[in-house]
Amino acid sequence: MTAVKLDYADLAGAAGTEFGPSEWLEVTQDRIDTFADATDDHQWIHVDPERAAEGPFGAPIAHGFLTLSLLIPLQSSVFDVDGVGTKVNYGLDKVRFVSPVKVGSRIRLSGTVADVTEVPGGYQLVVDVTIEIEGGTKPAVVARSLSRFYA
Repeated sequence: MTAVKLDYADLAGAAGTEFGPSEWLEVTQDRIDTFADATDDHQWIHVDPERAAEGPFGAPIAHGFLTLSLLIPLQSSVFDVDGVGTKVNYGLDKVRFVSPVKVGSRIRLSGTVADVTEVPGGYQLVVDVTIEIEGGTKPAVVARSLSRFYA
């Protein structure tokens, strides 16, 4: 695992910085069920193991937005900025859910700082991230995230 910790004063030159992969994180049925409860998305393909076993993936799968939400803890474990007063998730420019994450799968994240722009009072980082599935041939998620850092 390659963790990167940058100093706020060095953000202007951070484009091209690579980080990760993170540690593997198992996506359990309990995590899927908790996410379903939080979002009121109880589609059977996520929360009914017996029915999902007969479905197109042979097992329950994580919600795409659950996998995407894990971007935050996975990225935070391998990329951070010191000397910052406030960190803000500014959004996403692009997200693709390339492969389903079956219950019991393990995922991890790698990323690259694609661009850094000065904004009033701070910097905006554009980060290209990939969440891969252990043993998979295609990633679970590819995304371009935007974050702002203020001193």
